[in-house]
Amino acid sequence: MITTSNITKSFGSLQVLKGIDLHIDRGEVVSIVGPSGAGKTTLLQIIGTLDRPDSGSLCVDGIDATTLSQKALSDFRNRHIGFVFQFHQLLPEFTAIENIMIPAYIAGISQKKARERANELLEFMQLSDRATHKPAELSGGEKQRIAVARALVNNPAVILADEPSGSLDTQNKQELHRLFFDLRDRFGQTFVIVTHDEQLATITDRTIHLRDGLIEE
Repeated sequence: MITTSNITKSFGSLQVLKGIDLHIDRGEVVSIVGPSGAGKTTLLQIIGTLDRPDSGSLCVDGIDATTLSQKALSDFRNRHIGFVFQFHQLLPEFTAIENIMIPAYIAGISQKKARERANELLEFMQLSDRATHKPAELSGGEKQRIAVARALVNNPAVILADEPSGSLDTQNKQELHRLFFDLRDRFGQTFVIVTHDEQLATITDRTIHLRDGLIEE
């Protein structure tokens, strides 16, 4: 599903990634852990095609992403990869269901099909009664679940999450962590999660330890 080979990345004179070889199977829920500055978020951004490596190759869902043009890469990202961030980043002027539908519109999906898919996800997450509420009317946990639904609306092969439970209280963290596994079992996505949360790391299928730009064996 995801394969990186000798990925390197520098910012100026600072080399953040020093040759990352990694393979993640379809349907795995994988956590990436390590101290601040280890390169976790940089690696996640490269896997998500938000940034290009200085060298090395990246294959996601059978496609060599490092060979794509910028336009093709944007289309690939929208259709194959979903993102969940620490802070939900919902658009405040839109309702919950409208926020979920936005990536579908970008992908050229009809309004009817986008709304059907959004309603399916809202029902799965037991948030159907919050569909017409705007972010300011939702709890922190509800907003993050809406953000997860938005990441899933185009049925991407991969979900990348950067500290997804970092801003939540203990109960909402536990509910979000369970949700990732429920979604994997229901929809078959692969999850790659950067986290400092030890509890989440211990329940994922595999934990990748990153330190000083390298994967620790």
